[in-house]
Amino acid sequence: GAQQACPGAMAKNGLVICILVITLLLDQTTSLPSKLKARKHSKRRVKEKDGDLKTQVEKLWREVNALKEMQALQTVCLRGTKVHKKCYLASEALKHFHDANEDCISKGGTLVIPRNSDEINALRDYGKSSLPGVNDFWLGINDMVTEGKFVDVNGIAISFLNWDHAQPNGGKRENCVLFSQSAQGKWSDEACRSSKRYICEFTIPS
Repeated sequence: GAQQACPGAMAKNGLVICILVITLLLDQTTSLPSKLKARKHSKRRVKEKDGDLKTQVEKLWREVNALKEMQALQTVCLRGTKVHKKCYLASEALKHFHDANEDCISKGGTLVIPRNSDEINALRDYGKSSLPGVNDFWLGINDMVTEGKFVDVNGIAISFLNWDHAQPNGGKRENCVLFSQSAQGKWSDEACRSSKRYICEFTIPS
């Protein structure tokens, strides 16, 4: 029965979802006779029962989606690298700042935002191994809204800054930030429409 109801659900998470769905289906069928009895007594009680079932279905979907998200995050961490509470995943493509960030968002993350020197060092190492020969890549930091006020991709002011010597120097022409491998992970500003490689970051829920 279980195999027919859920063909090919041999992956661990798949099986869990499968069992949840079967349990719900069985629960629905067993409660049918009592529903018919209830209909004779009161339509209100039927409504309550249906509401209860709806709540169960919604709860199930939330659990399924949470499992899917965790599975996606595990895949990212396996393909990329895990550092403390973050996973990094480099991209093969060259993109403008906005397109790069959109791509990270579509995968469930954002462009990397190093918050301390440990993360700078981790990005240097990961960048060298995943983007060999690439000198710089986008960070999720810009000053597009207010010149000189650098914020992350959520618009929150950046408290940790790691500018290279004489940077930022591009004024209003260069509003996006690059991580430079040749400058040991120091940052420089760059025109947002430049095509660069990039690394996405994903936060691991605690």
